[in-house]
Amino acid sequence: MATTKWVIDPTHSEIQFKVRHLMITTVTGYFSKFNLEVETEGDDFHKTKSIVFTADIDSISTNNEQRDTHLKSPDFFDAASHEQLRFEGRNYEEMSAGFEKLTGDLTIRGTTKPITLDVEYHGTVVDPYGQTKAGFSVDGKVNRKEFGLTWDAVTEAGSVVVSDEIRIHCEIQLVRQEG
Repeated sequence: MATTKWVIDPTHSEIQFKVRHLMITTVTGYFSKFNLEVETEGDDFHKTKSIVFTADIDSISTNNEQRDTHLKSPDFFDAASHEQLRFEGRNYEEMSAGFEKLTGDLTIRGTTKPITLDVEYHGTVVDPYGQTKAGFSVDGKVNRKEFGLTWDAVTEAGSVVVSDEIRIHCEIQLVRQEG
């Protein structure tokens, strides 16, 4: 069967992360520049041959310029030395109708670790312009320290400033490439 290539529709997709701040609130950030390419056997996502996602570290935003600058610094992502984070999917497996697990390797700051993401497949449709599109929600968690994001601070009262656990949430719309 022929290979089908899918690319992300960036205007209908979001790449977010959430982290606890002072252990009492959650800060949401996102990447505004990212790429995702998927190759499947025919249109069957359960027969995925390749999944490669990248996000530009310089595009990180938490709606606070000072915090964004700190996140891009060597204390966290070190954007000057590591311009992108990268995920390469290895296995996409259906768990129950519409719910899948995606395992792969995440690379941040030159450190690669296996992760597992929960995927909810929302279906495939043809839009008003004749393009075939597929929609997914993706969720997961990583420990930032495992990827070299080890900056820590403690308040005078002993509270942790930034949680080690980072929650990932993505809304993905893929567009099938013709020809």
